[in-house]
Amino acid sequence: MFDLAELERAHTIVGAAMPPTPAHAWPLLAQRLGASVVVKHENHTPIGAFKVRGGLVYLERLKREQPDVPGIISATRGNHGQSLAFAASRYGVPALIYVPHGNSTEKNRAMQAFGAKLVEHGEDFQAAREESVREAKRAGLHMVPSFHRDLVLGVATYALELLRAAPDLDVLYVPIGQGSGICGCILARDLLDRKTEIVGVQSTEAPAYALSFASGTLVKTNSSDTRADGLATRVPDEEALAIIRKGASRIVQVTDDEIAAAMRVYWTDTHNLAEGAGAAALAAALQDKAKLAGKRVGLILSGGNIDFDLFRKWVMPEAAPMQKIAV
Repeated sequence: MFDLAELERAHTIVGAAMPPTPAHAWPLLAQRLGASVVVKHENHTPIGAFKVRGGLVYLERLKREQPDVPGIISATRGNHGQSLAFAASRYGVPALIYVPHGNSTEKNRAMQAFGAKLVEHGEDFQAAREESVREAKRAGLHMVPSFHRDLVLGVATYALELLRAAPDLDVLYVPIGQGSGICGCILARDLLDRKTEIVGVQSTEAPAYALSFASGTLVKTNSSDTRADGLATRVPDEEALAIIRKGASRIVQVTDDEIAAAMRVYWTDTHNLAEGAGAAALAAALQDKAKLAGKRVGLILSGGNIDFDLFRKWVMPEAAPMQKIAV
């Protein structure tokens, strides 16, 4: 898909907009898992999630090759859209983003704050994506897919940072939404000639990639009813699936309750806020605890963008109601 020189150049493009994110070894997590643990904090980017990297690399090429592009359009549950909105504003390109009805209020507000125009359509991501494709044709806008070489190239820069900072990781847990993150990790690992085992993580309520990985063929699901919106995928990307099947050892499925428990652990052990997808890797490692004794474990905390109300209802259901903070 790309070589190491291209990945280095992508890292330079990303570095013009943000510094490398931290990779911290947290002792309380190590005690909890009985293993050495390094967390890659992609919750510490300008949009609070790893996808900003892909948007920056994608828009850099688009603007360079099509300087008169009239605008971009895409669909998202939040972080992909924030990435495109952030990057489009840096490169002076209008952005139109489709989201499903009931999408994260705070992610919607963030996309608009970065300058994107927002349209709500359909009941889930797939419906919003299909309508955005139709609107791209009607309006003559450049359609940005959820999975693309340049998006993978961009997000692979976090794996480049991590695997150079921690070259001896035995295993790396990576959440899977549409697949760019885990594909970037697989490709960066191979380019750096590391031996790290890469384990994908999906929700039990949105297991399309896990089912496809197990069967060897693309499997679509009828729903993706997980509170972890970054994992809510019904239709895998064929190219992503091929990379994952070749380069990942397995895919672990975690429940929403396990994800909520991992979010609480991140808060108590590191004082970091993780969104659902961001906590999924830790949830999988906690599930695999018996296999990890004495190993050096990497966890991708892919983002920290979770609505306050959802956090309170899902992660802290026993907490008393709190007044909303005026904005």
